Amino acid sequence: MNEAKEALRNIEQNYKLFLQQQFTFIGALQHTRENAHDMIRPVASISQVQSYMDHHCNNSTDRRILSMFLNICNDLSKLCHKLETVHSGNSITNGILERCKMLLSHSNDLSAIRAKYPHDVVNHLSCDEAKNHYGGVVSLIPIVLDCVKEWVAHTEKLPRRTPYNVSGGSAVSEKRAPQDAPTRAATSQTPHSVHREAQISTSNKDNVQVQESEHVRKKNLNDTENHSGKLKGPWKPPGRHA
Repeated sequence: MNEAKEALRNIEQNYKLFLQQQFTFIGALQHTRENAHDMIRPVASISQVQSYMDHHCNNSTDRRILSMFLNICNDLSKLCHKLETVHSGNSITNGILERCKMLLSHSNDLSAIRAKYPHDVVNHLSCDEAKNHYGGVVSLIPIVLDCVKEWVAHTEKLPRRTPYNVSGGSAVSEKRAPQDAPTRAATSQTPHSVHREAQISTSNKDNVQVQESEHVRKKNLNDTENHSGKLKGPWKPPGRHA
């Protein structure tokens, strides 16, 4: 968004320079229309201005100012396409961009559009020039600039959205997935390993206890047998012995 705002500021600065030379622009259109023998119809499209400059322009001053107009229109068109990638927007912002792109289309008829207050570009023309010849072409850039500013104002009020891929996961998550896979694998395996080690430890303890019990049982049995052996033997009656 910051990059788009910077581009918009640059276009506005270029337009301020162009606006200071509006009479030069009208003069260039007048000269090229005369050379093209096209004095009846209004200047109603960007492609018409392009044709005048390419085929009917005889001096560098006219060429410079006509080129300046075309360059600003081209920069605005590029900015509109850039804005589409900055934010997904909604029906309002998308509608604003569609209008901008339509106005900047080289074949679009500009004869009926008029820039209104606070713009005064039309007021600098004579009544005949404004109504029949140049009212639309001088209104194009200020109207598009207003639309772009409106788009920025609406977009900044919308919540920011993380771009999602087709599967539903975020692009950031997808990029981190390969890097995080070993960690996730280690994490997922750890509880199983701990459980397995606990089972082995418990089993070893049980074996030790069984072995100790068996050892105690055998010892007790041996002690009993030894004690019994001491009681056994030939019985002799008490008394004197020969």
